[in-house]
Amino acid sequence: MSEIKADRELDLKGEVCPFTFVKSKLIMEQMEPGQILKVILDYPPSVENVPKSMREEGQEVIELKQIGDNLWELYVRKVK
Repeated sequence: MSEIKADRELDLKGEVCPFTFVKSKLIMEQMEPGQILKVILDYPPSVENVPKSMREEGQEVIELKQIGDNLWELYVRKVK
């Protein structure tokens, strides 16, 4: 699979819930439909909660992958 091209990137290392979702949502609100946000997370509960909350908001979670010890990349496409 080819690398996903993100339009915006948000590094949330060191952030905890609920701030990880709140900050992600605020960035998504500034983006255009179809654009992709890459979120970097290092807080395990956020790895579960942020994608779930994004889906509940109607956004498309494209991929969530672990890229290191306690480090994940989340790709979300803005739908609306």
